[in-house]
Amino acid sequence: LMGTSGPVSISTWAGVEQHSNSSQTNRAIALLYALTGSFDAKGGNVLYEKVPTRDVSGHEMMSDEQRQKTLGLDVRPLGPEAVNGWITSDALYDAALDQKPYAVKGLVSFGLNILVSHSDGARGAKALDELDFMVHADVFMSPTAEHADIVLPVCTPWEREGLRTDFVVSQEAASLVQMRSAIIEPRGESRSDAWISFALAKHMGLAGQFWGGDSDAGYRELLKPSGIELDALRKAPEGIRVPLQTSYRKYAEGKNRGGGGEVLGFNTPSRKVEIYSETLMRYGYDALPKYVEPGMGVKDKTGIAENFPLILTSAKSPQYLGSQGRAILALRRIEPNHRLEIHPDTAQARGIQNGDNVALLTPHGELRVTVKFSPKLHPDVVVGSHGWWQENRSLSLSGYEAFGSEGTNLNTAFRNETIDPLGGAAPHKSYACQVMALE
Repeated sequence: LMGTSGPVSISTWAGVEQHSNSSQTNRAIALLYALTGSFDAKGGNVLYEKVPTRDVSGHEMMSDEQRQKTLGLDVRPLGPEAVNGWITSDALYDAALDQKPYAVKGLVSFGLNILVSHSDGARGAKALDELDFMVHADVFMSPTAEHADIVLPVCTPWEREGLRTDFVVSQEAASLVQMRSAIIEPRGESRSDAWISFALAKHMGLAGQFWGGDSDAGYRELLKPSGIELDALRKAPEGIRVPLQTSYRKYAEGKNRGGGGEVLGFNTPSRKVEIYSETLMRYGYDALPKYVEPGMGVKDKTGIAENFPLILTSAKSPQYLGSQGRAILALRRIEPNHRLEIHPDTAQARGIQNGDNVALLTPHGELRVTVKFSPKLHPDVVVGSHGWWQENRSLSLSGYEAFGSEGTNLNTAFRNETIDPLGGAAPHKSYACQVMALE
């Protein structure tokens, strides 16, 4: 069907990515997509023309010697650590607790509620407490913020400006540049993330790398290739559009100006779609995508299937963004509690009724959740959601314990023992579990 229908589009996100074999699974899907000739084709996933901007991240200022110190690079030499210097929380915990590959003693974090949003939250709490010094910038005093030595109050989006140069979804959207104005003055002592970063840079003697501490100068530098003036952008809250035209299958264009000469090809060593990857083989990975049973699955794992016969997966709640929003009255009324979706037959076999509070157990943790029947689920699968910790005073709903069997922090039940060896993804979507009625 795919091979004869013309260009198709591919849309995957966390549902494919959060497994112990996610990289090769994604690669298999991408290869099927490429074999149909859909890449950058009309009707497929198109690489839209973007408004030209200047990269002001300073990535080029880091030496190769310093890049080699990226946590986890020795374990995942082709992962996000090698591409952009991103690290996994698991690598951070190893460095803080076990000094592997070296000790990390300090942390400055902006907004990430890592202990609720990432796996192995209990180990993460120990790692944060092991640090000599931690600064956290956030809107709320989250479970992660509680471990910091200093908590800096951050503005909400309505209290600060926000620049966007690419709205992604279409060529028209990608052509729009917009500066969102602040609606109200910052409350209390809150400041924007950018203000905090620039102020810290000045105190560290790095003002020269931050345009003398002038954020407007940084905006102008970023916008310079676009031809858009910052003052004009502020006077046009609806945004300014840059005329851009989409071209397709750009990989087939010639390298030379005017389109002549050797074709551009793809961003691979051979400039071809590499079904068989010699690069992966060279680093000890499978050169062809290969199915691997989930590392914490229920098949062929001695002792696991007997005690944990169900598959725990997780999905984002449509009401909330990550671990935020539970304090908002209108949202919490719709979904007041953490609900575990389960097939009615699976629940009946365990003496569980719709709406019961139950124990959710994995080989590595236990928590309390409220059951919601979902006949559309496979009987062997249950679905939870992460991010539950916040109280809601308007509805007299108290907050949840972040750690411990009486809490409802789903990510304390996941460990990092079986993360994807290539990309480092944690298996939030495929984990062995059991559901039991409470006495």
